[in-house]
Amino acid sequence: MDEQSADILEHIRASYYHLSTAERRVADFVLARYEQVQFMSITQLAEECKTAEATVSRFCRHMKLKGFNAFKIELARRSSPPAPLLEDRISMDALEGRVRESGKLVVNAIGQTLDLMDFQLITRTVELIEEAPAVLCLGSGGSMIMASECAHIFSTVSNKFTAISDAHMQISAIATMAPKSVLILFSYSGATTGSLQMLELAKQRDIHTVLVTRFQKSPAAKLSDIVLLCGSDEGPFQFGSIQAKAADLMVMDALFQEYCLRNRESCEESIHAIASALSVMHI
Repeated sequence: MDEQSADILEHIRASYYHLSTAERRVADFVLARYEQVQFMSITQLAEECKTAEATVSRFCRHMKLKGFNAFKIELARRSSPPAPLLEDRISMDALEGRVRESGKLVVNAIGQTLDLMDFQLITRTVELIEEAPAVLCLGSGGSMIMASECAHIFSTVSNKFTAISDAHMQISAIATMAPKSVLILFSYSGATTGSLQMLELAKQRDIHTVLVTRFQKSPAAKLSDIVLLCGSDEGPFQFGSIQAKAADLMVMDALFQEYCLRNRESCEESIHAIASALSVMHI
């Protein structure tokens, strides 16, 4: 897009009467529900507008964009408060200033997460964990780091938890899990194809699904039994940041605290046993 059409919604309005009747239906839907559209596939948008995928593609080209994915990126930029970019951070004069600014973003993300947290859903998730024969923590890319951390934290009090990073092995693990197991999926955007594939397979296997995400109306949220929201000012197409990770950790901590409170005796036994076993590794 050129500088004159930097705001995608204004560009749609300016171009509206140059569009065909079918393309105007797409424009109407986007203008009314642009936050939802950034998580939709081209097929879903075409169905909602009662038109063809080719019409959606032509609409995107009329917006001076190469295709539907580029269009969704522009919508994400429009609808999400921009997080500080790398060049903004490194342009600051002093290291202390940069670090303090990052700290403020982390505090803000934690505060947002607490505001969004549904403690009844936290309790319900822990109930499912208690009843499950196994708990699998998964994610893609940077989200896999958080999934591994979740499994690591809970492994101190339970042997149910595992995390797998390889994409093929993730699918294999879900395909062989016992019914009523729990899949905890970390997906900040809730819109990656890998996440959707894992959730769909889990549903087929009668596996309970818990999604940790920023976007409540994402495609992954629609496929999940429980959605736990984390707070951060990143958009769905921005890179993972320290504040997004802090938000995920806040959700994990809530789950862990609830699990330990409900299973105090067994958790204390596990922690003491691990501490005793590890003590021989220290001087």
